[in-house]
Amino acid sequence: MTSAAVRENDSRTVLLRIREARPGLRPSELAVADVLLDDPDAAANLSIAELAERSGTSTTSVVRFYRSVGYTRYQDLRLDLAQEAARERLQSADRLPVSGDIDPGDTLTDIISKIARSETLSISDTAEVLDTAALGRAITAILAARRIDIFGVGAGSIVGLDLQQKLTRIGLTALVWPDSHAALTTAAVLDERCVALAVSHSGTTTDTVDYLNQARSRGATTIALTNFSRSPLTAAADIVLLTAARETLFRSGALGSRIAQLAVVDCLFIGVAQASYDSSVAALQQTYRAVRGHRLPLDRGRPDEG
Repeated sequence: MTSAAVRENDSRTVLLRIREARPGLRPSELAVADVLLDDPDAAANLSIAELAERSGTSTTSVVRFYRSVGYTRYQDLRLDLAQEAARERLQSADRLPVSGDIDPGDTLTDIISKIARSETLSISDTAEVLDTAALGRAITAILAARRIDIFGVGAGSIVGLDLQQKLTRIGLTALVWPDSHAALTTAAVLDERCVALAVSHSGTTTDTVDYLNQARSRGATTIALTNFSRSPLTAAADIVLLTAARETLFRSGALGSRIAQLAVVDCLFIGVAQASYDSSVAALQQTYRAVRGHRLPLDRGRPDEG
């Protein structure tokens, strides 16, 4: 595939393709990728030799890198980097001009700006890559399922819980499992009338992969919510819902991935609720009434004025 064909047929931006390719890159290619991702605007002005020097690699590594992300000519990669950098500048024009990771010397204002920019772009990039056809198939499968089982590890479990609570509020039978053993044992008794959904940013967490494989072997429809289309988790999934999260050095905090996954969960939930509009609205009204009496008036506990 030529570089022009890549740009014409692939809606993902160059930075999204680079992020997705990172797990499969060689160390030298990874060094090149990190230079481009850290400051795409500056990198767009570098020659191959300058990029090799900046990344501490060789021109051969640079060539291998841009070919691995779908380009046959370096000048096309530079052009796409420049265009993407310009798009991001416009999208973040109302915020402080910040870039890069969280640094030790950052002020709280810097941190707020960097996180806001990263999460805003994570959501917009996810909207760019999320396959509407796949989303539609996931909605159809959930509507037809007798139960929906959800599993994720760490931050993925929080996202799974959010989806479970949303689906339960519109009357669907949705279960989220707190640990891998519970998830595996329940996956073993699923059938073709069930849906199993796994959440994993990397798509390489063995617990979620094992869970989805087990559910698939029992005939359940399997759905993966992940950031990487070429991962063990997607290989076990009938339906793949992709995010395009931007993670930082503080990856353990799951900053960009969580917000991107929650955006997809919201799209999935609204799609399900819209497709079953009357029953969903009725269920939401019933669940609201069930907890309405447990809310304090806004002025309760305030001292009398006067």
